[in-house]
Amino acid sequence: MKTILDISKRIIGVFCLSAFLFSCSDETLNEINQDNDHPKSVESKYIIAELITSTAFHNIGGDLNTYLSAYIEHEVGIDNQLYRAEIRSGEPSSSSTFNNVWEGLYTELRNARIVIDQCSEGGRDEGNLVTRGIAEILAAYNSALITDMFGDVPWSEAALVNADGSPKNMTPKIDTQEEIYKGIIAYLDAAITDLQGSDISSVGSFDFLYRGDKAKWQKLAYGLKARYTLHLLAKSSNKDAELDKILDYVSKSFASISDHAAFNIYDASNFNPLFDFQWSRDGLAASESFSEKLIARNDPRLRRVFVDADWVQIESPDGENYFMAPNGTPEQLRYYYNTSVFVYSQLASTMFLSYHELLFIKAEALARKGSAEAGTVLKNAVIAAIANTELSVAAAMEAPEPNRYGGLEETTDPIDSDEAADYFDKEVKPLFNANPLREIMIQKYLAFFGASGESTEAYNDVRRLKALGENFISLANQNQFPLRCGYGNSDTTTNPEVKAAFGDGKYVYTEAVWWAGGTR
Repeated sequence: MKTILDISKRIIGVFCLSAFLFSCSDETLNEINQDNDHPKSVESKYIIAELITSTAFHNIGGDLNTYLSAYIEHEVGIDNQLYRAEIRSGEPSSSSTFNNVWEGLYTELRNARIVIDQCSEGGRDEGNLVTRGIAEILAAYNSALITDMFGDVPWSEAALVNADGSPKNMTPKIDTQEEIYKGIIAYLDAAITDLQGSDISSVGSFDFLYRGDKAKWQKLAYGLKARYTLHLLAKSSNKDAELDKILDYVSKSFASISDHAAFNIYDASNFNPLFDFQWSRDGLAASESFSEKLIARNDPRLRRVFVDADWVQIESPDGENYFMAPNGTPEQLRYYYNTSVFVYSQLASTMFLSYHELLFIKAEALARKGSAEAGTVLKNAVIAAIANTELSVAAAMEAPEPNRYGGLEETTDPIDSDEAADYFDKEVKPLFNANPLREIMIQKYLAFFGASGESTEAYNDVRRLKALGENFISLANQNQFPLRCGYGNSDTTTNPEVKAAFGDGKYVYTEAVWWAGGTR
């Protein structure tokens, strides 16, 4: 899409006879000086297709999720930049670490704002309210990723373009996270209103999430309001009122797995981003601390989610092929440790928001309010999460690229819903009864391990729980924990405000983002 949207004006020199020039009207000259081969705008539905795809692949499932999976010990970095991130050697505090995703996030925020403008009064697609609502949700989504990861950032003056496609502001000011969150909620509220309208020209099949189903997009908007309101809980002066809002939003969101926002346009040539990283880099290994959490709960996922260096599924920790990477102190060696099965899940979906996440949000809100219903909701969340795990395991076993080399060897049976329910009743429920909130958060953390791009939200949970004084999720890596991501060097070298805010980059270890108890 960049080749369509980011085109500079050409300077066209036309040498004409003076008689011809004097005979041409202004209107004729304007027509002559049009660059008809490179349009300056395209129909919004085409932008939506690119916007959804890039948000899923680059922004949800890309570098952020890969690095954060190591920070929160879903995975262990064992080579090159992921090894340096694992041992905290330069990578997390360097402005180059997240520059690609920094640029990608602002690109998609810009594209979302272009669609909003085009579908508004006076725009080329005026009257397409559903399409505008979709763009408003995606603007909110990318805005939240930007500020959740980087804190105070350029926002109100950033990602805006002139009519010719050039940036309106080369050095946009930094806005506070509090201000940005107000804008995120405003985008979602606007979307909920617009999605009650209609389109003149439907986005249809160019909507790779819901094929233009506005009711499902509206459910996603409410689900995201629940997620983002939960992010802000530590800053609330009336937590009980905020919890009531969250439960109301959840009630208007997904009713089943069929509603959740799963991007699954992956095939033999279009790879799930976690698979794409591992297949080209082999920079991740299986996490010892994560496996120990499964062992402690007799969790049936243990037999399903790890393979050895020969791609054979590991049946139990007693097997001779059980060899996890130690968190924070691995050897920098590829093809040595076990790996998660998910790094081979070539065809697994990337989640904008999953049904199981929504259930975990509901369970947490109910538990904080002291409701007995929390246990039932948690059980449904665990069953739904395990179902998603099995989908990703199947995606690894059926992966076209690994299968060209013999594929993974599956040695254990899938976990069905009956076994998942039995696991909850025997292992999870006693822990829930002892400390409801703690077990909800640990089960959510376990559920977000996978190929769906949910490690980013697990990272948000770890940070917001710390802000609430609830350190339920224990991490084994004794190196400094990154409290945030560092600004990208495309702005630390060009925008004086961003450069000053970045400093030497060490603030990533000392300064939490605003909603996690920090000041910026």
